[in-house]
Amino acid sequence: MSSWLRDPVTSFVIAGTLIFVLSGMFSDSEISNVVELTDSDIARLTGVWRMQKNSDPTPEDLADIVDQFVKDEIYFRESQRLGLDVNDSIVRRRLVQKLTFLTEDIASIQPLNETALRAFFVENQADYAVPKQFSFTHRYFSHELRSSPKRDAERALNTGDEGDTFMLQMEYRRQSLSQIRSFLGDEFAGSLDQLAASPTTWQGPIKSAYGWHIVRLNEVTNSYIPDYASVAKRVASDAAVATRSSANEAYYDELKSRYKIVYPDSLTLPLP
Repeated sequence: MSSWLRDPVTSFVIAGTLIFVLSGMFSDSEISNVVELTDSDIARLTGVWRMQKNSDPTPEDLADIVDQFVKDEIYFRESQRLGLDVNDSIVRRRLVQKLTFLTEDIASIQPLNETALRAFFVENQADYAVPKQFSFTHRYFSHELRSSPKRDAERALNTGDEGDTFMLQMEYRRQSLSQIRSFLGDEFAGSLDQLAASPTTWQGPIKSAYGWHIVRLNEVTNSYIPDYASVAKRVASDAAVATRSSANEAYYDELKSRYKIVYPDSLTLPLP
């Protein structure tokens, strides 16, 4: 994920630099005593009430909402003035989270175009590979109901013994090895992968987490990379996530270059 992200990240770093400059202009050293509400503030407070209550606030409700907003703002500024936000792990974590969300929002302002999405798909096409899939029918021989389930399964290859009732399915279509492992176990999946497809022949026996089986392997579909159009929505979603992640990394690298990091001599861990 490099070339396709170059332009979005460059734009983001420029925007991030602007945030850094603006943050320096509004430092905590001058905390205003003026709490000014705008029409957009009122609209936002009203909208939050409407979402929570599913109705518009009455004039009395709105007065309470505005009063609470003013109280919260005053308390917030006074806590800053007193330095209560310093060395507070909860506040620190919340502020870091908010800045992360902000950088991600900036990175998402300009959606990736079709060319960038296709480039992302090409660079990460292995992530979209459809795994090898198996379609098979099996007969089950229980180790709880039989004294020699493996021997009985071997005989069933020639006798046509239908086997025992199985709690899961007797036939599966287009299941990946991962899926097969989840319900029949690693040993069964590994053995099945060694068989050649033969829709008219029973093969085995092979062991599962439940007992022994003979199988008729109807079809094996090899792994393949789907065409872009069939996974376009997933690509767009994955690319958006990757863009936000890369934007955060780029913004942090830009910020870190402005800082001098001093580590104690006693710290012997590998450091970046």
